[in-house]
Amino acid sequence: MGVFKALLPFGNQTVIECCISNLQAAGVDDIVIVAGHRAEDLQAHLHAADLTFAINSDPDSEMGVSIARGVEAVRPEVRAVLIALVDHPGVPPEVINAVIATWRSGAHLVQPEHAGHGGHPVLIDLAYRDELMGLDPATGLRSFFAKHGEDVTRLPVPSPYVARDMDTWEDYRQLHQDILGGPPPNN
Repeated sequence: MGVFKALLPFGNQTVIECCISNLQAAGVDDIVIVAGHRAEDLQAHLHAADLTFAINSDPDSEMGVSIARGVEAVRPEVRAVLIALVDHPGVPPEVINAVIATWRSGAHLVQPEHAGHGGHPVLIDLAYRDELMGLDPATGLRSFFAKHGEDVTRLPVPSPYVARDMDTWEDYRQLHQDILGGPPPNN
C-alpha cells in the first residue's frame, strides 16, 4: 500500500486501535505488539495503553521472525498465544472468543475459517513454544500448521473478516465501507 497500515484511520480509531479493542473486548488481557518499521511511532501512538512491545529489529524479515519476537515477550506462565494481524481490524470479539473457547475445550492449534478460507487470528498452544521460536523463514506458519495438521482445528465462523486483510488501498476502502458503513476519511 505504501503507507503504514497500523495508523490508518478506521472509524474513530486507527487500524491497530481497532484490532486491540476487538482483542480486549474478547477478554484478551496480555497483548504484545510486535513492531519493526516505525516502531517509535507506534509506541508513541499507543503510549497510554497497557501493552507490551517487542521489537523486530529487521522489519523486512519474514513473519516468523516477528512471531519469535512476540513469543519471547510472552510471560512464561502464558499457555497459548493468539497471532492476530494488524491488517485484520474487522475480526469481531465473538470470533476471537470462539477461537479461545475451542482451545479451552482441548484443541492445540486453532484456525478460524470462513467459507473454506483459513484466516486469523490463529491460536497456538505454547506446548509449541520452541517451534514458534524457530519457524522456517520461507514458509512460516503455513508449514508449521501443515506439519501439525492432525492437531489443527479449523473453526468455521460466520465472519468473512477472518480472511480479509488490507493489502491494497481498495481492500482498505472496501473493508472500511463494509464494517463501518462509509468510506475512510479523506478517501
